[in-house]
Amino acid sequence: MGVDPFNALHVASLLFAALLLSPVAGAGACRKPAAASVSKSQWSSLNSTVNGRLVSVVPSAFWCQQRGGCTDAEWSSARFRLSNIPGAMDSYNYEQAYDGVGVVCLRNNTANCAKSNVPLYSVEAQTVADVQAAVKFAAAHGIRLVVKSSGHDFLGRSTAADSLMIRMKNFRNATFVNNFECGSIDVGSAVTVGPGLGSGDLYQLAKAAGKVLVVGSASTVAVAGGYVQGGGHSILSRKFGLAADNAIQFQVVDASGHLLTVNRQSNSDLFWAIRGGGAGSWGVIVSATFRTYETFNSTIFVQTYGTTSHQVAADLMQLHASHIFDYEASRSSQYFFLQKANLTAIPILTLYTIAINQTTPQTTALLAPFQRKALAISGVTLTSNVQVTSDTNDLVFFADDISGIDLITGSRLIPKETYQHRVSKIGPAYKTLLDLGTLNILGHLVAGGQVAANPNISSAVHPGWRTALVHLLMENPWTDGATIDEQNHIATLWTDKQLAAIQEMTGDDGPGAAYSNEAAQVEKHPEETFFGHNYPKLKSIKEKYDPKGLFIVRNGVGSDEWNAQGTCRFPRTSAVLSSHDFMLL
Repeated sequence: MGVDPFNALHVASLLFAALLLSPVAGAGACRKPAAASVSKSQWSSLNSTVNGRLVSVVPSAFWCQQRGGCTDAEWSSARFRLSNIPGAMDSYNYEQAYDGVGVVCLRNNTANCAKSNVPLYSVEAQTVADVQAAVKFAAAHGIRLVVKSSGHDFLGRSTAADSLMIRMKNFRNATFVNNFECGSIDVGSAVTVGPGLGSGDLYQLAKAAGKVLVVGSASTVAVAGGYVQGGGHSILSRKFGLAADNAIQFQVVDASGHLLTVNRQSNSDLFWAIRGGGAGSWGVIVSATFRTYETFNSTIFVQTYGTTSHQVAADLMQLHASHIFDYEASRSSQYFFLQKANLTAIPILTLYTIAINQTTPQTTALLAPFQRKALAISGVTLTSNVQVTSDTNDLVFFADDISGIDLITGSRLIPKETYQHRVSKIGPAYKTLLDLGTLNILGHLVAGGQVAANPNISSAVHPGWRTALVHLLMENPWTDGATIDEQNHIATLWTDKQLAAIQEMTGDDGPGAAYSNEAAQVEKHPEETFFGHNYPKLKSIKEKYDPKGLFIVRNGVGSDEWNAQGTCRFPRTSAVLSSHDFMLL
């Protein structure tokens, strides 16, 4: 069902680029269209090689239609969608063909699903040999390749039209050991995990083993997938550092189909790059090993504060910012989500506070100063207050993730210095964001602490993580009924308006730093924003391990050499083409 995803302008530009391309190493004109250039017998041969694990891929809306419909619960469940539907993405707008024609495969209208942005086929890999076969097949036939661990992807990097996908959901192993040997070095307690295992299940396995480790809070996020490649923040990061800080070793199938052991002693440059150098750019991770720690009890407080206006909400967030350092001594973490149900609704603040290794009385005392002052603000009410003390593994993830929605995001790492010296700017920034129509402002107190204490770890983690305190994320959704103009407005809200409000808050008019896994699909300066001064080194490592650009993803290392679809490589020696001709990944 793959079709040409380009409109006429893109086609003309790509043909022009093909004529200009110089014969540099690894730079072909354009990838071949998988649907047209690979014969049925060749696909059949691949299917035989992977023992019948090659399946057709369709958008989630069409998949549901084929089985007689999906219930609302199934449609909105990330666990259901990503376990059962090969083409499903958490943000299902990325399954669509966005090249000027808008949404074309809706849940209630599947008439144009052939134009969607999903792969042609997927290898539902179960063995390393399956992965190697798929990689070699894509390379041999010159077709687009994408890799999906879970599809929990805010930038749409694990899907592409007319491509071959490798889906890693079946790699769900987790092996805990007390003494992991990396080369000849015993690095202590660790777990080796496959990229198909989500955080919700991994936390429970860790609890059974008496351990805890740095994993995301979203149930379907796979620690051994794009999560760690982007750095990987966690509720436990302030205690133990980022996931990338805790990575010990990887097993990776590279662009030539070889299985590599990647650690400090073996392929050390690739080890450096994978830890923070961006999801999907380096190969296919088939296993990853992380440090583990003895588990302990913590306390979670979930509090919901109601407000009566944008100004009251801004005053509440100003107060919250003035108490952000209350959690430093215990290295506790907090998610603080200011949200509106719709444009006319009143903002609600939800605080998820994980008091690390703290009892209920200790956590009550920790939150008391902010709570007392918050309730003194006219128009603020405490509408719910839930407290649980338990094994930490039970508290740090959500049972399922909301999925099947149209969503565009944008984010920045907010420096600690902002909360120290520009705290008066934070409340006004929230007021501006709300007035702009922002529905979801998600704050994550996941930096500082051990993340800041790890600047000497040699990895590709953006240096901005070491000076940040908060990861601030804007979620901009729309409904299937939105017009093209409404979709375009929401899709550009971050770059056109929201970013300026953040820059006013931080006093930084430069590109800033962002967590590449939860960020804007299109940034004006993606190399600096996502990788900082690490980018030149990352480019050289990319050239070494993937010179032909088999693993090219949106806003990933090397994507600046390719068009937006990852199908045609720019000429490295020509400056003839303008940004009007090509939109960079």
